[in-house]
Amino acid sequence: MTARRQLPPLATLRAFEAAARHLSFRQAASELGVTPTAISHQIRLLEAMLGQPMFVRHVRRVSLTPAAATLYPVLRTGFDAFADTLAQLRKPAARATVVLTATRLFTARLLVPALGGFTRAHPDIDLHLHASDTPVDLAAGAADIAVRYGTGPFDPLIATPLAAERVGVLCSPSLMIATPADLRRTSLLHSEWTHPVAGPDWATWARLAGMDDLAVESGPRFTDDGHALQAAIAGHGAVLSSLILAAPDIETGLLVHPFGPVITKGGYVIVTTATAADRPDVAAVRDWLVSLVDAPSGP
Repeated sequence: MTARRQLPPLATLRAFEAAARHLSFRQAASELGVTPTAISHQIRLLEAMLGQPMFVRHVRRVSLTPAAATLYPVLRTGFDAFADTLAQLRKPAARATVVLTATRLFTARLLVPALGGFTRAHPDIDLHLHASDTPVDLAAGAADIAVRYGTGPFDPLIATPLAAERVGVLCSPSLMIATPADLRRTSLLHSEWTHPVAGPDWATWARLAGMDDLAVESGPRFTDDGHALQAAIAGHGAVLSSLILAAPDIETGLLVHPFGPVITKGGYVIVTTATAADRPDVAAVRDWLVSLVDAPSGP
């Protein structure tokens, strides 16, 4: 059997090691969060156990005795080894992970460009973006939070209104379109709206604008909203599209919204399960989403 170790209390050894390292009882006390008197008590206890002095007391300082000079490096090496091993064994704090799902266009236009800002504001949260035009099952755990379009119903999920959709005329500034009449000399770009909630079309816009003679059926057609926006950025014509999703391109000057009317129809909703809604990390994502969809100013 291994002989029982005869060791002084750990507090005594820590007090000695700190005092020997600093050659000061006061500095040792400051490091360990105790009083100099407490350090002196621990040193006297060690000296009594060893039967010999460990420090030479001077007026404003202390120095090591030969016995202390022998013991100090052994303790220093031992405490360093303890600290290194404990650091290796200590498990890192678990990082929060939030899966956010949204349509492909919403993800590409708003979420991806702004992702860096979220990461800087919340370095402890890993945000996973899931882009899909088909709603995923939040109750089954496919995602933690979603941005959906329409009015629901969303039961039993918790729905928080995010923003009403605002649709208007968008085009490249290179087309020099300044008035609704200028649309007669440019191509009208069409997006084949696939969402169950009927989307705006040029016929609706022309009726609101009082332009019954506008050739609303002519022009290129796209099955992807993003492609229609890219065609507008390239100067191939004017498109009716979401002012919310086009906000980054409007802010950078790639697109302009030269005039109204603006069609308000449908809207975006944040949905979560009741369980996810109470999570601080999900709440952080929800607040970030709200910050992204301030309606752009314009005609």
